[in-house]
Amino acid sequence: QVQLAESGGGLVQAGGSLRLSCAARGTIFSINAMGWYRQAPGKEREYVASISTGAGATYADSVKGRFTITEDNAANTVYLQMNSLKREDTAVYYCTADGQQTIQPRYFEVWGQGTLVTVSS
Repeated sequence: QVQLAESGGGLVQAGGSLRLSCAARGTIFSINAMGWYRQAPGKEREYVASISTGAGATYADSVKGRFTITEDNAANTVYLQMNSLKREDTAVYYCTADGQQTIQPRYFEVWGQGTLVTVSS
């Protein structure tokens, strides 16, 4: 099975920066894409950013120019550098990945447990 391990959340003042990490481990054959979603209190989960082979990086309009997603393919790890953080960025951030694994079923799509980011004024 494939599992995701997230880290890097915490408390930061508005205008500050944080970097989230997400490492995929397990029966991985190849990864198609990895990305981040977030869910603020009382709101639905929303897309933040993703990166995939061939398509590159994409971002939600709300984070463009402030967040950067990068990947370390050799380590099956994706990072989310968050700069100029705002109070409205406060949320639980979830990592997701999909691809092919070495066992059946070959296709996998998994989610991490989430990491809390709190931005204070």
